[in-house]
Amino acid sequence: MSRTADPERPNWVELPRDVTAAIFSKLGAIEVLTSVQYVCSSWLKMCKDPSMWRTIDMHNLGDSFDMNFDLEKICRVAIDRSNGNLSCINLEYFGNDELLHYIADRYFISFIFLFLFVGNLSSNLKNLRLVFCYSISDRGLIDCIGKFPLLEELDLSYCSLSIESLEAVGHCCPLLKSLKLNIQGSRYPVIECDEEALVIGKYMHELRHLQLFGNRLTNSGLEAILNGCPHLESLDLRQCFNVNLEGNLEKRCFGQIKDLRRPNDSTSDYEFDAELPSSDAGCESFDDYDDPYGVSDIELLTDEDNYDDSYYEFSDYNNFDYVDLFFD
Repeated sequence: MSRTADPERPNWVELPRDVTAAIFSKLGAIEVLTSVQYVCSSWLKMCKDPSMWRTIDMHNLGDSFDMNFDLEKICRVAIDRSNGNLSCINLEYFGNDELLHYIADRYFISFIFLFLFVGNLSSNLKNLRLVFCYSISDRGLIDCIGKFPLLEELDLSYCSLSIESLEAVGHCCPLLKSLKLNIQGSRYPVIECDEEALVIGKYMHELRHLQLFGNRLTNSGLEAILNGCPHLESLDLRQCFNVNLEGNLEKRCFGQIKDLRRPNDSTSDYEFDAELPSSDAGCESFDDYDDPYGVSDIELLTDEDNYDDSYYEFSDYNNFDYVDLFFD
């Protein structure tokens, strides 16, 4: 007995191209390149269209043990398919200096071509997101950031980068309008550091949106940001526990910033784990903090101390070998 098609069941392959493209755009590059493109020849053809790859979203949950494919190889295929049209790229839990150079070299050539021969720079990279990318070094970012002169949005959250990288961003990205520089929040031990805030205030005068979740800045650093970023519209200071918003500083913040998130505001809408370290639980003051290794009387650490806090919030990152996945 022959089977008849269910008239109420949609035929996804026969959807209009623009509708299919809109659906694909909601999926990440990993889903498209590991499954969607293999459904049928028409979908494969669409998945090779450079217009599909203006945005490359490599979102993943960071669980490398459950992956049987190579994220870096998938990303390189997506970059190649964009054919110089990349406008936004998101890397999470993977990536290294070589991959960043791969992106930068291809799009700097595209930038030069568009500038010299087309006079249109609308398709150049404007949004770069590097989150939990522990294997991207200061040297790698500093070498590459100058090749993204039109960058408007940058996210360097939970990366092992020092103040030198942030200074390079300030020098090379004069059009930057949005910056996210988030780390793990913590109350104890108390560490005060305004270096990042001072660099932001000194170089990033066009910022409209700034997220510093968990940063160790103090009121002095906040004032430097307010002084140097006159166009700032939104500022996220959640879990910035060294900031004390009261008096004239509080009035200035609410007068200058349209959307202000205070240090103790709710973190329910924050996209990453915002739970404070277990050592913070139940500590009413710094004197209540007991070091788990038996060290007592820990001194308050400030910028004046001989202490390198460039990497204090990061842990080592382990590379995993992935099973090769071939596409083309």
